[in-house]
Amino acid sequence: MGRAVTVAACALNQWALDFEGNLERIFKSIRIAKSKGARYRLGPELEICGYGCSDHYYESDTLLHSFQVLEKLLASPATQDIICDVGMPVLHRNVRYNCRVIFLNKKILLIRPKISLANAGNYRELRWFTPWSKARHVEEYFLPRIIQEVTGQETVPFGDAVLATKDTCLGAEICEELWAPNSPHIEMGLDGVEIFTNSSGSHHVLRKAHTRVDLVNSATAKNGGIYILANQKGCDGDRLYYDGCAMISMNGETVAQGSQFSLDDVEVLVATLDLEDVRSYRAEISSRNLAASKVNPYPRIKVNFALSCPDDVAVPTCMPIQWRHHSPEEEISLGPACWLWDYLRRSKQAGFLLPLSGGIDSSATACIVYSMCHQVCLAVKNGNAEVLADARRIVNEEGYTPEDPREFCRRVFTTCYMASENSSQETCNRAKLLAEQIGSYHINLNIDAAVKAVVGIFCMVTGRTPRFSVHGGSSRESLALQNVQARIRMVLAYLFAQLALWARGMPGGLLVLGSANVDESLRGYLTKYDCSSADINPIGGISKTDLKNFIQYCIENFQLTALRSIMSAPPTAELEPLVDGRVAQTDEADMGMTYAELSIYGKLRKIAKAGPYSMFCKLLSMWKELCTPREVASKVKHFFRMYSVNRHKMTTLTPSYHAENYSPDDNRFDLRPFLYNTSWSWQFRCIDKQVNAL
Repeated sequence: MGRAVTVAACALNQWALDFEGNLERIFKSIRIAKSKGARYRLGPELEICGYGCSDHYYESDTLLHSFQVLEKLLASPATQDIICDVGMPVLHRNVRYNCRVIFLNKKILLIRPKISLANAGNYRELRWFTPWSKARHVEEYFLPRIIQEVTGQETVPFGDAVLATKDTCLGAEICEELWAPNSPHIEMGLDGVEIFTNSSGSHHVLRKAHTRVDLVNSATAKNGGIYILANQKGCDGDRLYYDGCAMISMNGETVAQGSQFSLDDVEVLVATLDLEDVRSYRAEISSRNLAASKVNPYPRIKVNFALSCPDDVAVPTCMPIQWRHHSPEEEISLGPACWLWDYLRRSKQAGFLLPLSGGIDSSATACIVYSMCHQVCLAVKNGNAEVLADARRIVNEEGYTPEDPREFCRRVFTTCYMASENSSQETCNRAKLLAEQIGSYHINLNIDAAVKAVVGIFCMVTGRTPRFSVHGGSSRESLALQNVQARIRMVLAYLFAQLALWARGMPGGLLVLGSANVDESLRGYLTKYDCSSADINPIGGISKTDLKNFIQYCIENFQLTALRSIMSAPPTAELEPLVDGRVAQTDEADMGMTYAELSIYGKLRKIAKAGPYSMFCKLLSMWKELCTPREVASKVKHFFRMYSVNRHKMTTLTPSYHAENYSPDDNRFDLRPFLYNTSWSWQFRCIDKQVNAL
């Protein structure tokens, strides 16, 4: 009868506007899918041009080159005898749509435009695309001449339709449509669609993967069916890391799981499933069948092709599996590491430089680079030829093979401890020991001469000598002297990044890594244009609490014993003079709040959309056992004063790996003013009124 269908979901590491590389990866995925017996191949959202093209979508070149790639795909023998479902932008009647182009044997079957556009958080699809608003409606699309010459078609169906093959019916969703409350798969399933497809451009956020998995499984739990999800993976040119997780589900259970983090540019997930299992599952759900009898039907595009073979009784089918989720610590170890690798190889630099202070944040950044080196060695060991070629080009050695993470780390990672008269011997020792254990090329230097030279210019011009608070100076004198040290470190970091390899007789330059965490950025506890200013920052979207847990994970999994003393030491900037040779300055005392409190403020401000008054009201109940209403009010006011005073720093924040939903990233995620009335007079008066009433 033809019951067993074999389908493929792909996770591809596409790169915005890399049409040649994107085409090669699409071809490779199709070849793998066919070699595994698949008759249908699904790729990620906008895979031809890459998801992150942003305002390049406005350019006619992007549309032209997408069609040129499509022409190559249609004309190739590699795409014969398999339904290929690819993503690209399409201009229809002068309106730009985010589309799936589904074709078979040099014929386009359907162009399906996206119905629900992602327009929250990091997504801005409504800026570039228009949603298709004509439900169950199909129009004629006039093909460009380069496509007509291959397909022999002048027009093809464009709109909201489903495909009817010889043995089943398929319907497409695109990314956000799965998350919408009125997802198309509901009505499609009632109309007899048995296979749902979803091409995604979904990025990594800590603790998010289970939400996507639950949505996919629940899509077919109530209605029955097979659900195939393909997703982009990797860094395609900005702050986001697309985390793969291609999956195939049937009747509410996962039957195939792709990796969330890996250095493989192409991953193809294939499953063989029995259509009769869908039909028998649906047969006994009477409420579903009653609703199905009244459903408004979808236009069906007839396809003279089957996803199954006539004689398939003995074909083995896939059984349900238990999804294996990563812990948050594993996510931090793997996600930013893969993002760094993509950035390093695609920027064609020779490695990274990190100012390593011996504190938790810079140490966590160093551990992520070390994890990257682990991933590279593992990928090479598993036969990944692309990773091996990239590693050889980065270290500039033809016959090199990375086998030991510490040895590879020394080639691509330079750490630098920049001491001043305010630095303690303890932090110097911690940085040196960690560098030894991960294998980085470590530099010790002293910045006092540079600091004295800069301050000396000021003294010479003004005739005044600023002093630290402990020496009788004012708070602004002390802050200025601290900032000079921090900014000198940034200047030296870039100098060494450009010339450190030159001094060692090696080619290339280094990318400077920043290490300000998401909580410090939110509070503005950093010097503008200090070491937080870098090329990229792998921990800029991660909280201090999560970083501490990650450090503990590295102690246990990488045997980095140097991290124990770093974990136990109080966080400090070491910018004020030592007292009796020991550090007197601590971050939490400087900030006037704890990192745990900062994390709560951040989540309430961004995720719960709370202004000062709403935050006060929420914290009253959250902290009722810890603080009086007046203390809560004082804490909330202090946070909003500091947040608003320092918001301007977010405009120059180093591009950071997006990992947390309360990130203050000013670029696209957290759009707010950077010049505030920092007195918040009206808002604080509302708080005071409530405090007095209580």
